[in-house]
Amino acid sequence: MIAAELLSTQTLGLGWAIYLPALAWAAWRAPWVELFSDSRRQHLLFGTVLVLFLLWLMRRDFDSGLSYHLIGMTAVTLLLDWPLAVLGALIAQLGLLALGKLDLAALGINGALLVLLPVLVTELCAMRVEQHQPRNLFVYIFCCGFFPAALAVLLCVLIGLGLLWVDGIFLMPPWLEDFIGYLWLVMFPEAFINGTAVTALVVFCPEWLETFNRTRYLQAPWKDDDSSR
Repeated sequence: MIAAELLSTQTLGLGWAIYLPALAWAAWRAPWVELFSDSRRQHLLFGTVLVLFLLWLMRRDFDSGLSYHLIGMTAVTLLLDWPLAVLGALIAQLGLLALGKLDLAALGINGALLVLLPVLVTELCAMRVEQHQPRNLFVYIFCCGFFPAALAVLLCVLIGLGLLWVDGIFLMPPWLEDFIGYLWLVMFPEAFINGTAVTALVVFCPEWLETFNRTRYLQAPWKDDDSSR
């Protein structure tokens, strides 16, 4: 998470220009009828918002104005699908804003980096997996859970550093040349947390995952043999 004083007015405006249309598009595509008529979806949404809020509260704040915390949006996207994932993350952001843990001016750019980017990466990976229609359960867990989470946090860090470098307000640390080694320390926890959450949901509550094809992944192997006879 990046504080507003570390970014230029143009970058902050760019963040809002990206985030606001995405929020409007998510609100337009959200399944409101199913949400209001299904108490299970409501509980999942509210529970997810609470988990995100608590996860983002557990962070390391640096004196420079930067903060590090786990993102968790990969598992949330697979659980709720992207429209409700984006809107739920906004509610969690508003909670941080109410506690003074997030600058209003920087809400847009942080939303674009920490919400929209992970959701986009997860959606693209899930769509790619769905195109091949694999029957192996581990393909879904690794290619939709572990890998997108690691890739998303990598892109968030690199793009965030790029914005800080372009704006020139934040003084880059001298150890930046060795930063490639630290990326693994950021990517692995994010991949592990999201992958573990997706694995637990697949095993115990597969019906909760909006993007999980239970008919294909959990079908007994002998059914294919029987149908071909």
